[in-house]
Amino acid sequence: MSRVLVIPDVHLKPWIFDMADRIDESSYDDIVILGDLVDDWGKGNDLDAYRQTLDRAAEFGKKHDRSLWCYGNHDVSYLWDAMESGYSVQARITAIEGITMLENVIGERYRFVHRIDDVLFSHAGLTENFVFYSCGYHVKEIDDILAKINRMGQRELWRDSSPIWARPQADFYRMFRDDIFYQVVGHTPVEEPLDVGGVLTLDLFSTYSNGEAHGNQKLYIVDTATRKYEEALFLLKSK
Repeated sequence: MSRVLVIPDVHLKPWIFDMADRIDESSYDDIVILGDLVDDWGKGNDLDAYRQTLDRAAEFGKKHDRSLWCYGNHDVSYLWDAMESGYSVQARITAIEGITMLENVIGERYRFVHRIDDVLFSHAGLTENFVFYSCGYHVKEIDDILAKINRMGQRELWRDSSPIWARPQADFYRMFRDDIFYQVVGHTPVEEPLDVGGVLTLDLFSTYSNGEAHGNQKLYIVDTATRKYEEALFLLKSK
C-alpha cells in the first residue's frame, strides 16, 4: 500500500514543482510525475521557459531521489525528432539538452509505465490492444510486459493506443487487465479529477489557447490500496 503524490502534465509551468514542494511530505509515500514537461500554447519561441522548466524538473528529481517519472508524447517528440502539435523547432535543441540532462539525473526512474502495487502510472494509459499488439499474447507476466514496453522506442510507441497517446476518456479502449489494474494518467485535459472505467485522469494544469486555466490546478494523492484520491494539502507556513 502506498500513498502517491501525482504531478500531472507540466507544460512549461515550473511552479507546479514549487507547489509539490509545499505539500506535507508525511502525507504521501511516493511521487509520480506523469510527463509532458514541455510545450504550451504560444510558448514556442520562449526558450527561457523550456530551460527554466527542465532545470526545475532536474532540481526536483535530485531532491526527491525516489520520485518516478513518465515520458509524455511532447517530451519524446524532441528526443525522436517526431513533429506533432505543439512541437517547437526553435526550442528543439533546448528541449533535447534539458530532457537529456533530466534523464541523466533520473536514470532508471524515467520510464513509460510505472507500477506501484496494482496501480499503473503512465502519461496516457496502458490499453489491452497495445499490449497484445506490441508485446504478443505469449507475454503474460506484468513485470515482463512493463519491462518490454519501457525498452520500446518510436516505432512501437508512436501510435494512438500507446501509453503516451491513448485517450480512453474519449475513445473506446479496453484498458489492460482492468479486472486487476487501476490506472492513473494525464495527457487529456479535465476540469476536475475524472475517475471512469478504472482510469483516473489528473491533467488539471492545462490551458486553453488564450492562456486561461483549463483544470482546477490542484495536486492529488492517490491511495494504491483503496484506489481513492484526495486533494494534497500544503504545509502551514510558520509565523
